[in-house]
Amino acid sequence: MMALNEILVVTMFFTFILLLFTGFPIAWVLAGTSVLFTAIGAILEHFGVSMGGFYQVNFTVFKATINRIYQLGDNQVLVALPMFIFMGFMLDKSGIAEKMMLSMQNLFGKVRGGLAVTVTMIGVILAASTGIVGASVVLLGILSIPAMMTQGYSKTFAVGTVAGAGTLGILIPPSIMLVIMADQLSLSVGDLFMGAVFPGLLLGVLYITYILILGLVRPAAVPLSPDRKPFEWGLLIDVVRDILPAGFLILAVLGSIFAGITTPTEAAGIGGAGAVILTMINKRFSFKVFKEVTQSCFNTTAYIYGILIGATCFALVLRQLGGDEFIEKILMSLPLGDWGILGFILFCVFVLGFFLDWVEITLIILPLVAPVVEQLSIHITTYGTTDKPILIWFVILIAVTLQTSFLSPPVGFALFYLKGVCPPEVSLTDIYKGVVPFIILQLVGLAIIALFPALVLWLPSVAYN
Repeated sequence: MMALNEILVVTMFFTFILLLFTGFPIAWVLAGTSVLFTAIGAILEHFGVSMGGFYQVNFTVFKATINRIYQLGDNQVLVALPMFIFMGFMLDKSGIAEKMMLSMQNLFGKVRGGLAVTVTMIGVILAASTGIVGASVVLLGILSIPAMMTQGYSKTFAVGTVAGAGTLGILIPPSIMLVIMADQLSLSVGDLFMGAVFPGLLLGVLYITYILILGLVRPAAVPLSPDRKPFEWGLLIDVVRDILPAGFLILAVLGSIFAGITTPTEAAGIGGAGAVILTMINKRFSFKVFKEVTQSCFNTTAYIYGILIGATCFALVLRQLGGDEFIEKILMSLPLGDWGILGFILFCVFVLGFFLDWVEITLIILPLVAPVVEQLSIHITTYGTTDKPILIWFVILIAVTLQTSFLSPPVGFALFYLKGVCPPEVSLTDIYKGVVPFIILQLVGLAIIALFPALVLWLPSVAYN
């Protein structure tokens, strides 16, 4: 039988889930649930029910909350967030993606499904340039879906390709999700960035392989470009020329972090300045563009920090109720073995991704389950130099799982981003059908990363060696 505090933990969590469906902003739901259960605890304790002294009428809980909120503003890692967000939105306006789309489509014109391959490769480049899923999905959808449908691609395949490629931004660095995960678990942002490189590229390779195989098996669904050109070295030169600006920006941001020249916060500033310069070079920069980008950056940053504050309150109350110990007791009591417990955690995160944004999962769920994962007796090759290797590996597994949930019906966030920019003849059902193969590919990628931790841990270890 559960203790009273454990009942309150379960009730608190499900109250939060139910309140999400009321339509109130998530930050208010998190903070409001925290206040509600603080009051419930105070009332119970007032009537003689022991709550461990946490809800006694004093300023302990308020002082702890204020200190944690202050630490959010004083956190040097989180300063990188608004600059990475600014970089992503500014690149969205720069016109780089349009140039890459045109030149790469010409290069792959003689390949069946060449436009789909182009979309996937640009998705990888955008992910390494922006780190924002919404921006990548919307931009790829606007640029490619009408063209793919005009060339005879099936609707489901076209939208599935765009959704799969667009969600790579949540994983491939500089991912703002990885920045927050690093902060929550006291990990190195550089370690997580380096650890995510090969898993992100693995997913891109899986997508392209699927497209090429589908072109052989079902050529009608993956047509050749009608205006394809014969291969010339000039086409390759055009592609290299158009990729170089984004490549230099990626090198400046990620290369400076990996080489130890800058911190992630400093690299984020370099990225923001570089995005402005590229927009100027492409003659897309104006006061109006700067105003729109800045406003979008402010809105997104405020949204994330609002949730950070609400989640800080929620996590504090949940932990003081004994939520950490309760979750650990439940997970460790499962008769599944170490790998089974890990799989169960990933499955729960996958399901929660249908209803919660990655921010809430990162701030609430990840800190609760990470101590359990550290206790699991799963042997992985650590290469001797990476700090907290099992946590770095686990965080990347969570990131890939969340990327999968972004695509999963009925409420995958990427699906609704995509629906907003699709032609009217593309229904939500078409999108649901189109993403199924890419969900399967991501689950295959997740299994590969789980079985071969070296994909995550080798690059961080080489950096320190």
